[in-house]
Amino acid sequence: MMELHQGALDTKEIFGRWLDEEASSNYGAYIPFVGTIRAEDEIEALSFDIYEPILKRWFDEWQDRAAKRGAIVKMAHAIGDVPIHTSSYISAVFSPKRRVALELIDEFVEDFKANAPIWKYDVINGSRVYAADRSTPMDGAGLLS
Repeated sequence: MMELHQGALDTKEIFGRWLDEEASSNYGAYIPFVGTIRAEDEIEALSFDIYEPILKRWFDEWQDRAAKRGAIVKMAHAIGDVPIHTSSYISAVFSPKRRVALELIDEFVEDFKANAPIWKYDVINGSRVYAADRSTPMDGAGLLS
C-alpha cells in the first residue's frame, strides 16, 4: 500500500491503521521507519513534489520483491509543505521473520532515498527554494542528473 497525503503525516493514525489492517495476518515482525523534518539551515519546512506514475511503478516493484520473501511493504509520503518537527515519510515492513523485516526496511528506505521521483524544496520566509543539497539525482533524469 502506497499513500500520498497533503502536508505533514499523521503518524499515529497511519501506523494505527496499518496495524489494524495486518492484525490477523500472522506476521511475526513489523518494522516501521519515520522520516521527520529537522530544524536546520533556517528552514521553516520542506516542500515536496512527486511524480506519481514513476513512484507507483517503483513501489509496485518493491511489493514484488517483498512478496518473494513472504513480506509486504507499506509507505506514506507527504506532498506540499511539511513543517519542521513533523513527518514527511513513513514506511513499514510486515514479515513472518524478524531478520527479513530488518533487512527489507533498510534496503527499502535506502532505495527510496536514491530512486524515488520526489523533488525537495526548502521553505524559507514562506518561499520554496529547490533543495539541491537535500536531493538525490535519479538515473536517467536528464537535467536532474
